[in-house]
Amino acid sequence: MTRPEFTGEQFQKGLKVRREVLGDGYVAPSLAKADDLTAPLQKLVTEWCWGEIWTRPGLERKTRSFLNLAMLTALNRPHEVKIHVRGALNNGVTEEEIVEVILQAAIYCGVPAALDSMRVATEVIRQMRDEKAESA
Repeated sequence: MTRPEFTGEQFQKGLKVRREVLGDGYVAPSLAKADDLTAPLQKLVTEWCWGEIWTRPGLERKTRSFLNLAMLTALNRPHEVKIHVRGALNNGVTEEEIVEVILQAAIYCGVPAALDSMRVATEVIRQMRDEKAESA
């Protein structure tokens, strides 16, 4: 059953982009697990992050992915880096470019944060390689 919060034009617009970038394998469980406490945040993120910011014309999705990886590394948020590495690859960012973003961030944001990001990025890249090989 769809939660009443998860309706409306802005939510649907954001949901479409969120699924295209992160994949329904991540988005569907996130929404399905939403409860009375977490549903408002899922709604906010879907409508404003994905439906408003990610749909603006000024930057391509690939560029937004670069920015997210760098900012999330700077903030040392490996869980979010993990999610956005998959999104970056879906947006056309190459494995080599992901490594370069993390190396660049290491110099300006700190090696410990970059190590955490590289660890999770490597995990996702290997997982996606395996998924691709299995589907071939």
